[in-house]
Amino acid sequence: MILPFLEMECWTLLCQPAVAMGISVFILAGLLVHCVFLVSIFDIYFSSPLVHGMTPQQTPLPPPAKRLVLFVADGLRADSLYKLNSNSTPPAPYLRSILENNGSWGISHTRVPTESRPGHVALIAGFYEDVSAVAKGWKENPVEFDSVFNESKYTWSWGSPDILPMFAKGATGDHVYTFCYTAESEDFGAQDAAELDMWVFDHVKSFFNSSRSNQTLFSALNEEKVVLFLHLLGIDTNGHAHRPNSREYKENIKKVDEGIKEIALMIDNFYGNDGKTAFILTSDHGMTDWGTHGAGHPSETLTPLIVWGAGVNYPQRVSSQKFEDNLLKEWKLENLKRLDVNQADVAPLMASLIGVPFPLNSVGTLPLEYLNNSAHFKAESMFTNAVQIVEQFKVKMSQKRETTLSFLFTPFKPLSDSEQINYLKKARLYIQQQKYDEAISLCKTLINLALEGLSYYHTYDRLFLGLSIATSFVGWTTYVILVIIKTHTNLTKAVQTNNKESTVLFYGFAFVGMIIAFFLLIQTCPWTYYIYCLLPVPVWYAVVKELPVIQDLAANLLSHNMVQSVGFIFICILGIEILVFSFFYRSTLTLGLLVFAGWPVITQLWAQAKTNASIWTLLCVLLAIFPLMPVVGREPNIPLVIATGLLTLLISCFSLASLCKTKNKYRNKEDLKVYFYQMLSIALSTYVVSSTHDSLKNKQGLPLLNQIISWMTLVSSSVLPLLSSTFLIQRLFSILLSLMSTYLLLSTGYEALFPLVLSGLMFVWINMEQEALQRYGLSLKPKLAVFNFTYTTDITQFRQLHLDDVRRSFFFVFFIVTAFFGTGNIASVNSFDPASVYCFLTVFSPFMMGSLLLLKVVIPFVLVSCAFEAIQVTTQLSSKRYTFYSLFL
Repeated sequence: MILPFLEMECWTLLCQPAVAMGISVFILAGLLVHCVFLVSIFDIYFSSPLVHGMTPQQTPLPPPAKRLVLFVADGLRADSLYKLNSNSTPPAPYLRSILENNGSWGISHTRVPTESRPGHVALIAGFYEDVSAVAKGWKENPVEFDSVFNESKYTWSWGSPDILPMFAKGATGDHVYTFCYTAESEDFGAQDAAELDMWVFDHVKSFFNSSRSNQTLFSALNEEKVVLFLHLLGIDTNGHAHRPNSREYKENIKKVDEGIKEIALMIDNFYGNDGKTAFILTSDHGMTDWGTHGAGHPSETLTPLIVWGAGVNYPQRVSSQKFEDNLLKEWKLENLKRLDVNQADVAPLMASLIGVPFPLNSVGTLPLEYLNNSAHFKAESMFTNAVQIVEQFKVKMSQKRETTLSFLFTPFKPLSDSEQINYLKKARLYIQQQKYDEAISLCKTLINLALEGLSYYHTYDRLFLGLSIATSFVGWTTYVILVIIKTHTNLTKAVQTNNKESTVLFYGFAFVGMIIAFFLLIQTCPWTYYIYCLLPVPVWYAVVKELPVIQDLAANLLSHNMVQSVGFIFICILGIEILVFSFFYRSTLTLGLLVFAGWPVITQLWAQAKTNASIWTLLCVLLAIFPLMPVVGREPNIPLVIATGLLTLLISCFSLASLCKTKNKYRNKEDLKVYFYQMLSIALSTYVVSSTHDSLKNKQGLPLLNQIISWMTLVSSSVLPLLSSTFLIQRLFSILLSLMSTYLLLSTGYEALFPLVLSGLMFVWINMEQEALQRYGLSLKPKLAVFNFTYTTDITQFRQLHLDDVRRSFFFVFFIVTAFFGTGNIASVNSFDPASVYCFLTVFSPFMMGSLLLLKVVIPFVLVSCAFEAIQVTTQLSSKRYTFYSLFL
């Protein structure tokens, strides 16, 4: 885990071209290598689990229901539905009466990512979509998959244009019909998002009323194997906009409850109360108290499941039941049997109720306790479920066997071909002998084994490919270290190249590459495997070519005091491990920043620059507070965002006053104009945040003028710094003002202060590094106030690396990690909270919203990177011509 940090440190030190290749070639090679590393993550760990070519499996006995009505209340938490109000009344009276008197209930456990698309795919298709599919579109299918809708005779669906079309597209034939409202209707700033659900209920009623005068539609509705799907998005929208504990969210639940009651009564009346309709209510995901979802908090993964109607068990009274979450007593449901399922189990349940084939890619296990049918029907249904999953296992095994050499193939031993046949024969025999319980038990065992086997073959090449990527990563890191040592230190000697040895080395590695390619070719591996497996060859060839550098480095290390060398390595490892721990415990960053606060005292810089050292210590302590704060979004605080904008404006005024007092040669009218525009941008951003919040609070939507200002500010923030003064400190401050104007628009609470404090520390860091230079006898220390980075730098003044540069690069990596985890964590980035982008748009647009949230994450990175580039330039370590951030500066 320490390898990424080692390489980051190496990259920060690499500022001039390698001897063996130009800097442009070196950077291009590095980008290509890192692109392979990035793509490999998705290709190895998040590839699609789907296989094709299976035979549909259907229960041979008549189903209990002719039709199924599926209600999916998007974003509905289990506790929001089951927990009684403060006055002991249920939030959804009709659904409460159903689970108490007419049906079965439980919790459907979802999986991460708890988003709408993967949730609906799990419910309706029965499998858990790979994480990367979320990034491939809400409305399109990155892979074709089967579903209950596809297997039905007819499916009519009403709801969101972000969900319904993907199931219609994946269906064969023309039997899945969708009725969607416009995408613009999904507005988080609308007066009442419950109108989305009212739209669905009204259109369903209108649809059934129109069928009475349309004989074709009437006949289709009276067919068997019919599905009616109502997607209810209002609860999710109100949860994002107002939080799940809000009055709007709770009233939306009540309206949905009333709507479901009306629809259920209407459908029963339409079919003459024939008792052949099954109803299911569930949710795709839950929601946190602060209005987000996407991660794995119980409030996001616990969703309600209520099933009633044809073929469904009535409530089962029990004296006691135990669950680890201890929620039953809180919900006053301890005497009604709770039947929990995994989210993918709902698909086989729906298929069994209406007698359609189980979805081909389903990995769900039929929850028999929900069924009110004969033991024979349950056994046959479970047998069908087992055969359907075993079919997937067989196809997956066959695919892997065909692409692996026979002597290298390792089968999944617990479920060999003979074992599959034995299980199925034995289960069929039990059914024939009417030993239904034994048959069901055996089928469940077979399902579990088949699912283990599916996972085994799905991850069959993961270790092999992972080792290839790790080998490339270690090789590239080693090469970068060697280039740095060779180019920027005096540790190595000039060595003449032996052409004969170089030729042998080249052909040796070429031969290894040919052997690898040959093995991949005869196994008909995907083309990406060639990249992952062949990449280590040129990387390690470059490393081995630098063998003399390695020898010189080893000799140099051995010549030093062993205790000092070991101590230095120990400190480096300790620092890197602190960074690793920060991925799991944000408070680790606080500890690191407090240690940083004492850096001037430890290195005696305190006596050398007391003012800068005091400010450094103060800002380190202030920055150390942020990792201890709650994750961004949990506690919105718009007044604090406004106060931050005013504080930034105040600092800008002081800076402008200071600039006006300087001599004319350090400023001009154009610089002052740019400066004024940036101050105006800060003022407008502050106004927009305040105005937008008030407008949304009053349910008046996003004002058009505010939206225009926000987008103009975003565009100008990337242009104005390029027009500002070329004096270093002025340019850095210009970058801060531009990025702060955008960051304010994306802030909802205390995080607005974060880039301001971080930037303050970065400015002090630049000055502190200037003071540290004197320890190496570099008296030609440039004055930062008049340092102009556009002037040609005298390359003769470039210095060699010192041991202190390792410390400096570690500071940079630590600040980069702090920039990411200072106000959040991986889960908070994954969680979807649109509140941060309300100044730009309120209509649901996942990719636009995701891009804006990504920009918010990147802004602190840019501030740290620019500061570090300034340090490289001012400490005479790098040339602006060959550094990564000088163009932006």
